[in-house]
Amino acid sequence: MIVLDFIWTIFQVLVGFYLVWPLILYLLWTIRSKSNNQQQAGGAAEQDYAVIVTAYEQTHTLPAVISSILELNYSNYHIYVVADKCDISNLNFDSSKISLLRPEVTLASNTKSHFYAIKRFVRPHTCLTIVDSDNLVHPEFLNELNRAFSRGYLAVQGLREAKNLDTTYACLDAARDIYYHHYDGKLLFEAGSSATLSGSGMAFSVNLYRECLEHRNIEGAGFDKVLQAAIVEKNYRIAFTDHAIVYDEKTSRSDQLVQQRSRWINTWFKYFYLGFKLVGKGLKNSSINQLLFGITLLRPPLFIFILLSGVCFLVNLWISPTTSMVWLLAFTSFVAGFYLALSKSGTDPRIFKSLKNIPHFMFYQIQSLLKSRKANQRSVATKHYHAESIDKLNKK
Repeated sequence: MIVLDFIWTIFQVLVGFYLVWPLILYLLWTIRSKSNNQQQAGGAAEQDYAVIVTAYEQTHTLPAVISSILELNYSNYHIYVVADKCDISNLNFDSSKISLLRPEVTLASNTKSHFYAIKRFVRPHTCLTIVDSDNLVHPEFLNELNRAFSRGYLAVQGLREAKNLDTTYACLDAARDIYYHHYDGKLLFEAGSSATLSGSGMAFSVNLYRECLEHRNIEGAGFDKVLQAAIVEKNYRIAFTDHAIVYDEKTSRSDQLVQQRSRWINTWFKYFYLGFKLVGKGLKNSSINQLLFGITLLRPPLFIFILLSGVCFLVNLWISPTTSMVWLLAFTSFVAGFYLALSKSGTDPRIFKSLKNIPHFMFYQIQSLLKSRKANQRSVATKHYHAESIDKLNKK
């Protein structure tokens, strides 16, 4: 009985910790942000960017993303479109800044597509940035990335704003992204650690990217998880800038949501062990960068630890009402932190209105969890339904 009580206590501490983690991170950010972010941008030379756009099976969104890239207020870049398992007969990009690449065999891998492009660079670029085929980029995207590189960082994560808020699912997906950008991006970086990578809207020195991933064979989703861990393991910091904006398609349909989230959940279970490695290195090296980042990587997806917290609360109503009150306070802290992230981010009113549908959204998340084990066998990419131009987006 004593052993079971001990296990139950440890389980509750581990789950409950991540309910109050936003509050802890906020306090750390308050203490450390000023001392860690006084570096001023120097007069570094303009970076030469390789803009890698990857597509898998679908090409209908490519004209819009390429058009938005060509409208950048920046000149020193070249676009590499890797159309994996795509029919490119209808694609015609009339610009010397674009290389349209179609692999001879199906790659079905982000990193393989990236290195397919890297091996075909038209010149030795200093930096590369990764953009999804469903993204659009803000005209100042590369200029803002350049400011981060000029401060000495070798890896940068930009801000992924919602391209579409057409359904409740899209709004809730956007709310989740705002939460992560605020805590796992802005606050985590300004507290002295690194921003987590989001799959696109990110940039790296070409040498660092090759050093971290060229020797690895990464199948399925999750290359960004491996990449960020490899970067922080070297004790480099991943910078975050909310001014380098890409517009990202949010999941607008339930089947799209389940398919996408099942891959993401699969990825967390596959790679969360990297967090233990970084926590250990952080303690050994007295590195706040590695320690905080490792703690962040160990955190389960939001809906999982919220559900587990609910279970702990209900069980304690029966065995320890006093402990139930502690859980209630912890959950209140989390809700307040979630609301704080939205309120500090200029959130669209439609997103606030969608929050009442969180239980419905979580139902589909549970479905995703049940299907996560074989997620990468069923699909390797999310289907896209929105092909707006940057002009149409700006008029919304």
